Amino acid sequence: MNTESKTDVKTEMKPEMMASAGMKTWTARTDEVERKWWIVDAAGLRVGRVATHVATLLRGKHKAEYTPHIDTGDFVVVINTDKLELTGSKWTDKKYYRHSRYFGSMKAKTAAQMKNDDSTFVFQEAVRGMLPTNKLSRHLILKMKTFKGGEHTHGAQKPVPFNIQPKKK
Repeated sequence: MNTESKTDVKTEMKPEMMASAGMKTWTARTDEVERKWWIVDAAGLRVGRVATHVATLLRGKHKAEYTPHIDTGDFVVVINTDKLELTGSKWTDKKYYRHSRYFGSMKAKTAAQMKNDDSTFVFQEAVRGMLPTNKLSRHLILKMKTFKGGEHTHGAQKPVPFNIQPKKK
């Protein structure tokens, strides 16, 4: 065997050859993305555990065509947000703040008070905190529909159930 023939077989890919071979990076486009509708029953589950799964579905990270700067996520319907749980003493210790930017106008409410006023707010804020802070996340949060009871108004979209296993206590 000749050693010169072994070196002749080995070829290196040059940049001009790679472009002609059709090797290009593929990115998703918003008009090509196929969106599904998911339904999540949050009864008896912890807020953070459900929120991480919902944030993943909203971003589209569960899909093979995930692109960070494109909205590739699905629609998510969350029911029974009034039956969510928090661990420890978070119902009394966790506070939600709001203010009008005037001096002395800061108001604080505990998680239990917010649950009594609007139980969907606690869950929406948990999901919002798990999304990136940019224009895309402000659009993504609109694809999440939350409801207090077991009934929802999106039956025509035929959402598919998304099962989340509760953590053993």
